[in-house]
Amino acid sequence: MQELRQQYPIVGLLKVAELPRSTFYYQQNVLKRDDKYQQLKDTIRSVFEHHKGRYGYRRITSAVRQLGHQVNHKTVQRLMGLLGLKSLVRPKRYRSFKGDVGQTAPNELQRQFTAEAANQKWVTDVTEFNVAGEKLYLSPVLDLYNGEIIAFETSKRPVFELVSSMLKKALNRLGPEDKPMLHSDSKNICTSHSWAS
Repeated sequence: MQELRQQYPIVGLLKVAELPRSTFYYQQNVLKRDDKYQQLKDTIRSVFEHHKGRYGYRRITSAVRQLGHQVNHKTVQRLMGLLGLKSLVRPKRYRSFKGDVGQTAPNELQRQFTAEAANQKWVTDVTEFNVAGEKLYLSPVLDLYNGEIIAFETSKRPVFELVSSMLKKALNRLGPEDKPMLHSDSKNICTSHSWAS
């Protein structure tokens, strides 16, 4: 329509297209209007590229806010979708051998994911990440009292030493009176163990 109006009267074009005059001019104004998110898009792309595609929309949102932009995470997620920016890091739950090995401890935590003091309730799991096409395994211990990561270990292979090393680091942080419950998810069955220092 924009090209044809150079040759024909706009009134005739609108009539043939059965398009209301107000709709046509509204669309013209939308096209002329600057993209109000252009600066934010540039910032998002810059942060994404700076971190080599490892940041998803949540971490991008945090980084953008630190740069002084007040922005909602949903807006960042939508704009990243429009820009075709997708994190290269894909977190994935690591699943070990599914057979029956050893004894499953009772679920003493019972979905009570809060604690009244530090070193009462710890949780752990092994997570698999795909970073630039390579697998990386993370084994952390988190204190449910304040969300602090007590200890962690990473490895390129899901071997026993990954968890063993992480547990040694965590247990070295305990005081003489600390006896936390360590909760893990084993084969989709919640298991809990009480540890004496």
